Amino acid sequence: MSDIIVLNIWQFSSVYLLLLVVLAVMKKCNVNQTKLFIVASVRMTAQLVLAGLILTYIFENPHPLFIIAYLMMMSGFAIYIVLSRNRKLNSRFKGVVAVSLGGTGLTIIIFLISIVVGVDFFNPQYTIPISGMIMGNAMTGVSLGLKTFTEKIQSQGDRIDSLIHLGVRPQKILTPFVNESLETALLPTINSMLGMGIISLPGMMTGQILSGTLPSTAILYQIAIIIAITTVTCLAVFCSLFFGCRTLFNERSQIVL
Repeated sequence: MSDIIVLNIWQFSSVYLLLLVVLAVMKKCNVNQTKLFIVASVRMTAQLVLAGLILTYIFENPHPLFIIAYLMMMSGFAIYIVLSRNRKLNSRFKGVVAVSLGGTGLTIIIFLISIVVGVDFFNPQYTIPISGMIMGNAMTGVSLGLKTFTEKIQSQGDRIDSLIHLGVRPQKILTPFVNESLETALLPTINSMLGMGIISLPGMMTGQILSGTLPSTAILYQIAIIIAITTVTCLAVFCSLFFGCRTLFNERSQIVL
């Protein structure tokens, strides 16, 4: 396998010309998100450059405390982003979401690194990038699940009130919403799995191949990662909604939205 080609600053900078294409299309179609798109692009660049500097230092000075601190920061930001998009949730529901996302994510990460890959958990070369992929996808899944759940409750307010007056238990009323929201949250991951290897080569596999790893090895890593991502997304969304919806019951078994 050939060595990876290192991009110089001019080669790298040329990719930003593609953003002008996106801006032109947005302007043509009167998409009023130009400012947000520019801010997102600048923020993405700054965050990734900062992450690169931090990771370079950690890789050159590996220490368990650095790994733990980075994982805590990663999980904290993921939880913050999910909760910031769902500000109307009560404090107990938010607590359930935080524990579900952080707990399931960390559990599967430990299993994948220590059992499947079989390396020291405090090896930054494996733990940090794998954790990032798992937590990032789980964050997206939980956000989508919560959004679907809250929207369904709001749109079905009259029906929920009618069922409550008829004496139907709150858990029985909300369970279908939990099930539908979990299905919605899992669909993007399942759809990506359907086309993987034929339509697209996933990010981790592409990165490993570019770095000189044999495709056969990259494939095994990618399959393991996708299964782990699906599992964390499923568990995090399910636990968030299954236990979180119980915080919507009051002491008289009524739903308090």
